[in-house]
Amino acid sequence: MSRLQVVSGKGGTGKTTVAAALALALATKGKRTLLVEVEGRQGIAQLFETETLPYEERKIAVAPGGGEVYALAIDPELALLDYLQMFYKLGGAGRALKKLGAIDFATTIAPGLRDVLLTGKACEAVRRKDKQGRYAYDYVVMDAPPTGRITRFLNVNDEVAGLARMGPIHNQAQAVMRVIKSPQTEVHLVTLLEEMPVQETLDGVAELRAAQLPVGRIMVNMVRPALLGEPALALTRSPSVAPEVTGALTAAGLSGAKRLVGPLLAQAEEYAERYVLERAQRELLTGAELPLHELPLLTEGLDLAGLYTLAEELRQQGI
Repeated sequence: MSRLQVVSGKGGTGKTTVAAALALALATKGKRTLLVEVEGRQGIAQLFETETLPYEERKIAVAPGGGEVYALAIDPELALLDYLQMFYKLGGAGRALKKLGAIDFATTIAPGLRDVLLTGKACEAVRRKDKQGRYAYDYVVMDAPPTGRITRFLNVNDEVAGLARMGPIHNQAQAVMRVIKSPQTEVHLVTLLEEMPVQETLDGVAELRAAQLPVGRIMVNMVRPALLGEPALALTRSPSVAPEVTGALTAAGLSGAKRLVGPLLAQAEEYAERYVLERAQRELLTGAELPLHELPLLTEGLDLAGLYTLAEELRQQGI
């Protein structure tokens, strides 16, 4: 697995959940993983049932085998202050700019600047080493913007490097792109087995490839369990199925079998239609020629225990 794992997906597909489960899965056997949030929604804190994440790296979970998951919610304003201090040594002047509102003004009027700061902070965590020369984190997992914005978000440093031909901004942008466009990075897309998310996923794969960004895997989330096999599904379309089901229910000793048959067959027909749709969407995703992982729908809702269940599913699938 690459050291920077970027997770994107259409809104409503559960990309934050998948990013969190991936971070837990990668932290197995003593690994250290940093889970980075860039959209300011504090979704990671909610999933791990912890307090609001500050602009600092904080341990939020222990994975099976003793690994650790840290999390960071990147604040663009504070990231810009870090940047100014790193390259221009502004010190107190930087704090004065924030007090005057100049930092907020800069990050608001230039959304591209925000993306540069967000990606730059994540890539800094990927490159960071301790005094012994070991990487601070084995993996960095980024809960990234949705599929419709992911290519522009990741490619913004390329644009900035082209605009700023020299100096620290140019060098920083190039350093970030060296990480993002290298084998150190994989971009995963989260989807559901539904037409709109699948089409947006396939469009996202095409855009990422056109931009020469490293596409990783497709994560199919909230997959419903298979209740009926192909033979049973074929029976739902048989004209003789109603009398057969009525006879079976009567033989089982159920009173009012005739009243039960209609609703039961209606549910079976609805399931069969959904099954055919999901199978078609799965075939479309297979055509992208990327590794495909499926995570089950947790019928009792998602809590911290459910998050560990999803992480185990990913481990079982070779993540």
